[in-house]
Amino acid sequence: MDRKKSVALAVSIFTLVIILSGCANQLPPGGGEPDKTPPEIVEAYPPSGTTNFKDDYFYFDFSEYVDKRSFRDAIFISPAIEGQMEFSWTGKSVEIYFPEKFKDSITYVVTIGTDVEDLNNRNKMAQSYNLIFSTGDKIDTRVISGKVFNTKPEGIMIYAYKLKDAQENVFKRKPDYISQTGSDGTYSLKGLAKGFYRIFAVQDALKDFEFQPEQDKIGIPPFDVELTDTDTLRSGLNFFVSTVDTVKPRLLSATMTDKNHILISVSEEFDSTIITSLNFAIVDSTSDSVYLPRHAYKGNTKSTEMVLTTSDDLKEENNIYLFVKRLTDKNKNETLNDYSKITVSTKPDTLPSKLFKADPPAFNSTSDIDNQQFVFSFDDAFDSNLVKQAIELTDSMKTLYSYTIKFLDDATFSITSQKSLSPKKNYQIKINLKNLKDPAGNFRDSIYTYNFRTISGFDFTGLSGSLKNAVLSLNPVLVIASTTNPKAIYRTKPDSLFNFSFERVEAGNYKLICFYDEDKNERYSFGWPYPFGFSERFYFYPDPIDLKPRWTLTDVVFELK
Repeated sequence: MDRKKSVALAVSIFTLVIILSGCANQLPPGGGEPDKTPPEIVEAYPPSGTTNFKDDYFYFDFSEYVDKRSFRDAIFISPAIEGQMEFSWTGKSVEIYFPEKFKDSITYVVTIGTDVEDLNNRNKMAQSYNLIFSTGDKIDTRVISGKVFNTKPEGIMIYAYKLKDAQENVFKRKPDYISQTGSDGTYSLKGLAKGFYRIFAVQDALKDFEFQPEQDKIGIPPFDVELTDTDTLRSGLNFFVSTVDTVKPRLLSATMTDKNHILISVSEEFDSTIITSLNFAIVDSTSDSVYLPRHAYKGNTKSTEMVLTTSDDLKEENNIYLFVKRLTDKNKNETLNDYSKITVSTKPDTLPSKLFKADPPAFNSTSDIDNQQFVFSFDDAFDSNLVKQAIELTDSMKTLYSYTIKFLDDATFSITSQKSLSPKKNYQIKINLKNLKDPAGNFRDSIYTYNFRTISGFDFTGLSGSLKNAVLSLNPVLVIASTTNPKAIYRTKPDSLFNFSFERVEAGNYKLICFYDEDKNERYSFGWPYPFGFSERFYFYPDPIDLKPRWTLTDVVFELK
């Protein structure tokens, strides 16, 4: 091999080694604990707070190598600039150049969001980073901060719109200022000019700075914020993020499973208030006849289905339609006067009604001694008057107890003892199924026996205290919610002296929340994006509360701030 070829080969090998060494430096070390340290910005140009900035670029230096694409997707500039930014990377550093000159005498905020990932282990930044500079001799220092309370609060976009009009639909334009929540859900909008602001928390699926209800979740603010020369800081603007359902339900189909039953299918889950026979009518357009259903019930159907019964002989050859006066979904979207053609069947019904669910389950030992509801759900309707004669509630000594029966629909009822039951005692509910005749007259000639045992009644806990800084005219409601049992939720209201008390609470770990039920609908209202409606203000007690059995926690001071 001649000298020139030898030198060329040596240079090529040396170059390859350097390249491979550089790549190797970006790989995680072998063995040991995985890297969980989030990347950080350790240096930036210009320094945050710079005034009279004249350059056309800025610069960031990270603590480790980061994924370039994640950085490009996580950089936001407020107010927005025209054109596309250019990125120049050198190792762990990046320079960003602008296609257009910055406007004069404007405060700009460059936000690096929490979606930036390190190259090795995809760790994300723990908090967003703000670089604030001004092209004039003054810099805006106004700040709005708060927290998003969500199952996964990290990376939710915060959009701030400077209001031109309180009735404006701000979603027709891009936000004026942008930030992003950190791993704990906190956020901070900095460098804001004075003015009125409407802030939203948006789980923006496409990161296109637009709220699209079909795919994005949103947190609606409980109030707008005004920032002035003297009022420059607003904290505690907190959000719950939820889905906004704007689609009205529709009646999809009505199919007879036999001559007595019509299975109804709706486009989405519906509110239980529509389950009444008075809400429906059966119209035979061939014979010009109108029939009213006998019963309506949920039964053992899918979440978007329910059942009607009829005793009228409907003819397969006729054109027969089901009309519904009102369809309401879980989010109160409503459709009036919908209809569907009925697929008619003349097949006889030969099966009697069957119990498919009891709540609490049979043979449980957790039934309360006071006001325990026992709910029995059947797969077919029956005469409610006959059911009342078919039930007995007794203890182990066969002592009869008076009870209250409540019909949730035409195939489901609940039973509640009218007096307190004894603790740690066995009880029975007997139902004579012979009285539960379905619309075709079918019944079971047997007695169903439901056994249960009561709790001791001494293991309950409680919580009492007082509210501070509350406004009684705004109707405050207090809630404690178990961190482990989704069904363990208790509500109360403070008295005129701001004192509150929770009694007969299951022991466990709880979160304490207060919200202003301003619309007095007995539940938290999330607000509405457009036409705009504020959400209700809420506050979290700062620490979880551990409630131990047989012990009431007292003197809790809950300061609303």
